[in-house]
This record gives sequence, C-alpha cells and structure tokens, in this order.
Amino acid sequence: MSASLLQAVEENYDLDLLYITERIISVSFPGSVDEHSYAANLQEVASMLRSKHGQNYLLFNLSEKRYDITQLNPKVIDFGWPDYHAPALDKICSICKAMDTWLTADSHNVVVIHNKGNRGRTGVVVAAYIADQALDRFAMKRFYEDKVLPVGQPSQRRYVEYFRGLLSGHIKINNKPLFLHHVIMHGIPNFESKGGCRPFLKIYQAMQPVYTSGIYNVQGDGQTSICITIEPGLLLKGDILLKCYHKRYHSPSRDVIFRVQFHTCAIHDLSIVFGKDELDETFKDDRFPEYGKVEFIFSFGPEKINGVDHLENGPSVSVDYNTQDPLIRWDSYENFSQSREDEAEGNTHTHTHTHTKTLF
Repeated sequence: MSASLLQAVEENYDLDLLYITERIISVSFPGSVDEHSYAANLQEVASMLRSKHGQNYLLFNLSEKRYDITQLNPKVIDFGWPDYHAPALDKICSICKAMDTWLTADSHNVVVIHNKGNRGRTGVVVAAYIADQALDRFAMKRFYEDKVLPVGQPSQRRYVEYFRGLLSGHIKINNKPLFLHHVIMHGIPNFESKGGCRPFLKIYQAMQPVYTSGIYNVQGDGQTSICITIEPGLLLKGDILLKCYHKRYHSPSRDVIFRVQFHTCAIHDLSIVFGKDELDETFKDDRFPEYGKVEFIFSFGPEKINGVDHLENGPSVSVDYNTQDPLIRWDSYENFSQSREDEAEGNTHTHTHTHTKTLF
C-alpha cells in the first residue's frame, strides 16, 4: 500500500481497500462519495495495483458500468446489478466461474472486486465463492460476517443460500410453471398519520416489469390483513422481484412498504410466507408491524383458485385501478446506472467510516 493512498484513505474515508485474502481484493466506495474524490481515488488504487501486481489483476465491477473504472485496469468484467438487491442466480454462477478460471490460470493472478455503494454486493460474491470452492477460509468468513452481515439485505442472503443449496444438492430444481394469484399482507403497516396505507404492487421478472396492481386503500377499522389479487394468475419463472409501494395521500410520491426477491426454482410449495425479517428494507422499518408477514399463494394454472373466499378484503378496503398515473407506472429499474432507486425514493443510508487493512 502506498503511503499517499493510505493517507488519503485515513483522511477522507472515501475508499475501503481490503485484502480479503492474498489474491482477493475488495475496493469499495460509499455511494455518497463525490465524483472528484471518486476519480482521484481510482487513480491512486490503479497505481497501487499496477505497482504490486503488474498486469496480473482482473477487475470485477459489481456496480453500474462506468468508463472511468477502466482506469483501474483495462481488464474489467461488468457484473453490475442494483444496489441493495440480490443478483440473478445465474449471475452468481457466472461470477464464481470467472473468478475460479482467472485465479487458477496463473498463481500470480489476483481478483479485484469493485463496488460503489452498499457493501452487500461484495458480500454476496464473497459468500458465494466460499461456497463454490468449499472454502472455510478464516479471512473470507471474517470479512463476510464482520463487514457484510450488518448491512446485508435478506434477499441477498437468500440468494447465497440458493446457490449453496444448488451446489450441495439440497435444492432440487423446480421447473413446473407457477402462477401467482394472491399476495397477502398480514398486519397493516402504518404509512399515514391516521394509520393504514395505500399499497400497490409491482412485479419484475429478470428485472423487467410484468405486472402492476391497482391501488388498495386500507384504513385501519379492524382490518388485520390486505389481499392483493391477480386474476388470471400471473405466470412467473426464474428471478422474481416483487415490490409493494405506498402511494401517499397528499403528495405525488411513493414509499416502499416491502421488497422481496426469490427464484421460482426454489419454490416447491403453493404457499410461501416471508416474515418481516425476511423482507428487504422492511426488516428495519418501524412502520411495518413486528408480527407482520407477507404470504404468496400460487397454483399450477392461471384459472381462479376455488375455496379461497376467506381471503377477500372487508368493506373498508377499496381499489383504484387507475394505473396510468405516472407515479404508479414509473419503473425505477429502467436505467439503474443513471440513478439508484433507493436514492430517488428518499431512503437514507448510513455512511460508515472506512479504513484499510490487510488480512491473510
């Protein structure tokens, strides 16, 4: 580590450079770093890597594509996905395969994992690689447990478990078509001063929007759950992201009530339930009740499921099907490289002071 880089890191905390092992390096920048500091630190990191590793490093970019990242090394592989989210399951497989190919090609080769934003993306890659190589390296486990778990999202951890399950054979691939009919929130979140919420649902398949529900108006009034019904059932296959928003009453804005990602290959029951601690962002949101949970009801066909009349909402729930409202139609993933949706939707994230050290 050059003295100038170490001094820069200690003074402004714009960078976290860590040797997780002798051959796996993490380079992380907080999402809040300004462009000038980011560019300057990239140049410092590139200089250090060239002096220490020559041309024997391959950079894995987990963030949005940026031309200036090639300053670190012309050999860049872009695997980026939106911050605070899990990557596609096949992307995890591709990353681990590419890492293994590069590291086994030459004993001097090293991998540099670059990330700008939350450290959870780096954690997904490190945890998956540990599983892929059947490794129990102390340094990698320590990095994951100390640096990542406190800031990781439930879906990120879920996808690592999917990957581990596929490797071990504990997860058997389910190729049957699954049709989603009902999404039930057990426990009414308080997103308005008078209680209640106005939820609507957006569903993404492979990060492409495939469904938007009407807006459900829920006032407390003894209502203990809310059922969003999709008829006919929606065919889902592969990587699914389901996001439930609250449309504010008196301002043209929306809040995330819950977000969850799953892969249909790992779903074997026609009803699955995610508790509050299994929902992204929601697990630390006081507006969502501690006992709250979200249930998904599937079938093997699009036809309406019989015998579920008890799921119908009470008279205090009304539905507005005007989904032409730009606020409802807005796809926050249309181009994540221009604006991370978490910033655009008003979430605030803690900026943690960073530091540099080496683990072997």
